[in-house]
Amino acid sequence: MMIETSRLVLREYTLADVPTLHRILSDPLTMQFWPTPFMESDTERWLRRAMTSYETNGFGRWAVLLRGTKEQIGDAGLMRTEVNGKTEIDLGYIIHADHWRKGYGFEAAEASLQYGARIGEKRMVANMAFNNIRSQHVAERLGMKKELEFENPKNRGIRTFLYVY
Repeated sequence: MMIETSRLVLREYTLADVPTLHRILSDPLTMQFWPTPFMESDTERWLRRAMTSYETNGFGRWAVLLRGTKEQIGDAGLMRTEVNGKTEIDLGYIIHADHWRKGYGFEAAEASLQYGARIGEKRMVANMAFNNIRSQHVAERLGMKKELEFENPKNRGIRTFLYVY
């Protein structure tokens, strides 16, 4: 499965993607709103979970590549996961810090939401740390509305915003 936008390609992962994905998920600046940057074992687990989700759900997290060069600059997509004690279709978007402020996060997230709508998902959410202002702006620009705030045990117990589409 592949999704193309004007500037990006979102494609399914393979195990060969671990080193490239790890460069993104282990970067301290890129992962500043996560509990900690990923170890290589975390990256492999993340990738395998996405690959399993393709089979069981028909969607997952995807590699985000620049359309012209095919350089992987991030990770985006949908995952069925527990958020604040409830099973949700969770939209996520991580763009490497080297590529921030170019609209790639919005473009990848929008393509992911459109895919979810095409396959019949009625409710999709995004959750982010209270101080991740850029991610909040992406969610709002996507037309998502803040539904609630909660203390997130998966992210150091910090206040987290839940946006709904």
